[in-house]
Amino acid sequence: MTQRWGMNKTPTIETGLGTLIITGSSGLIGSAFLDRVGESYREMGFDRKGPPHPPPKTAHVIACDLSSDESVYAALDEVRRLGHRRIASILHLAAYYSFASESSPLYEQVTVRGTERLLHGLRDFEVEQFIFASTMLVHAPCEPGARINEDWPLKPKWDYPKSKVTAERLILRERGDVPVVLMRIGGVYDDRCHSIPLTQQIKRIYEKRFVGRIFSGDISHGVAFVHMEDMVEALVLAVEHRKELPQITTLLIGESETLSYDELQRAISRQLHGKEWKTYQIPKPLAKLGCWLQSLLPGADPFLKPWMIDLSDDHYTFDISRARTLLGWEPRHSLRKSLPTIIDELKLNPVGWYQENKLRTKTIPDQ
Repeated sequence: MTQRWGMNKTPTIETGLGTLIITGSSGLIGSAFLDRVGESYREMGFDRKGPPHPPPKTAHVIACDLSSDESVYAALDEVRRLGHRRIASILHLAAYYSFASESSPLYEQVTVRGTERLLHGLRDFEVEQFIFASTMLVHAPCEPGARINEDWPLKPKWDYPKSKVTAERLILRERGDVPVVLMRIGGVYDDRCHSIPLTQQIKRIYEKRFVGRIFSGDISHGVAFVHMEDMVEALVLAVEHRKELPQITTLLIGESETLSYDELQRAISRQLHGKEWKTYQIPKPLAKLGCWLQSLLPGADPFLKPWMIDLSDDHYTFDISRARTLLGWEPRHSLRKSLPTIIDELKLNPVGWYQENKLRTKTIPDQ
């Protein structure tokens, strides 16, 4: 370990390959990233108090609420006090995200203004790279047979992807001379699922619900997914290649194969019940009425909301050639091959699987 003194007499500590700041460090992606890099870097985790996924002991976690000027600047002061003024990379993973409603003021307060606070607070640090976790949903969907690339038109349809587009543009305005990586990510899952839409689809079929046999969109359409391990590997490679990447790099991170809703239905039902379910397409007005009526039932906590119905036709298939070229990244997993593992985990321990995926265990059917 070496120590240098900066102009303000604060010691600068250089450890291993450098210092990283990871916002949202206790989230699923943040904690998986920290597990992956181990002691290769000096990691500074920014997250709210009481993290759901405790990071490894190698990370120094600092309480940080992105919706508060005071909290963000206090967290950065702590990094400075610890002697870390030169930052190899900022991995900005934290954002507001919820399927509870189409809109929320927290998208502006946390995702947009929180990013702005972080960028302003970093101005007196030496930052080699800023990575922003965005989403495929910033893009307009495509038709089956086409592939979305990084230059595909932007057309976010609800507040979550809209907030990501706004934050992306803010980063490009405020970055100064700091190199930026905008990662537009597919639906992240792992071997125990941890993908809300996929979890809900599996749950409906597992519980043999009638609603699991109907769909308001085109069943030949689907969305791109990416396994957590592959997502984390893309982040690691982006950090490792930070001095070789263009000043502004946009990357799509996801699997090349998109399974249609119908393919997923058939695969899930076959593995759960030994036979394939037939899925019936229903008109969108009827689907919206059904969502509304279901919400009126006593004790109901339906995932599907009327505003989601208009998104049910959207299709996303990726061209990941840029990530291959610039990072040497290639997904090692696929949702098609991972589904049996996900379903086996459910069948082996339904209660644990439901709890892991934040589902109500009282709906688990008798086996």
